[in-house]
Amino acid sequence: MTALPVLRDDMSEEEFDRILEKATAASAFLKAISHEGRLMILCHLVSGEKSVTELEDLLSARQAAVSQQLSRLRLEGLVVPRRDGKAIYYRLADDKPRKMLECVYELFCNDD
Repeated sequence: MTALPVLRDDMSEEEFDRILEKATAASAFLKAISHEGRLMILCHLVSGEKSVTELEDLLSARQAAVSQQLSRLRLEGLVVPRRDGKAIYYRLADDKPRKMLECVYELFCNDD
């Protein structure tokens, strides 16, 4: 496990700026997943690519609501779209959302 950064009084401005940059990226990521609809979309995409229509059915949500949440996830670089004719499919952009979901599951869903 990686050690957490420690803010020190004698830290160089460059070191501090690196930590601040990482904190800004982490904050944007957490904001992107802070909506239950977006979190549920990511949960569904862990098992593989899904069309917008499939996500609507899985979430029991309207197309406009699903599209709005997918737009935010796409903007944050968490999902990637693929068009096939009139259908648009989404998948996780990388392994970061999967790792985050595993952590959330461990914190909130594991009854051990």
